[in-house]
Amino acid sequence: MAVVVSKDKLKDYIGKEIGVSDWFKIDQERINQFADVTLDHQYIHVDPDRAAKTPFGSTIAHGFLTLSLTPYLAADASIGIEGAVMGINYGSDKVRFMNPVKVNSEIRARSTLLSVEEKPGNRFLLKTQLTIEIKGEERPALIAEWLTMQVLPS
Repeated sequence: MAVVVSKDKLKDYIGKEIGVSDWFKIDQERINQFADVTLDHQYIHVDPDRAAKTPFGSTIAHGFLTLSLTPYLAADASIGIEGAVMGINYGSDKVRFMNPVKVNSEIRARSTLLSVEEKPGNRFLLKTQLTIEIKGEERPALIAEWLTMQVLPS
């Protein structure tokens, strides 16, 4: 976690940038492995020779590969509640794929806390805007409103 705060201070972070992760390289092996797991072997992802002839000039990562890396990337760029016993990926309210991630690009997550909603059972629903940036690119790979549920002891 980039930031850990008491539940009483959590709302003070709404609208503020929480953190930025380290850069993470997306290589062809990772793209191929994702294609194998998801059975999505579209040539734009797995055939470098054919993909080189497209407007992208190379293979690109699956959008869902980039999205699937958000929990890993956000781990060091997120906010946590002091004493939480677990955090649960609760889904997304909105995901937009803005720019393809070309093979051997580096990506990172930038997070901003959008809202906090206290729920019964000492649970807190956090909505965070995650922007997955591509090194050297002006437009991000994706922007998502990511939901996490943090659970405190009863």
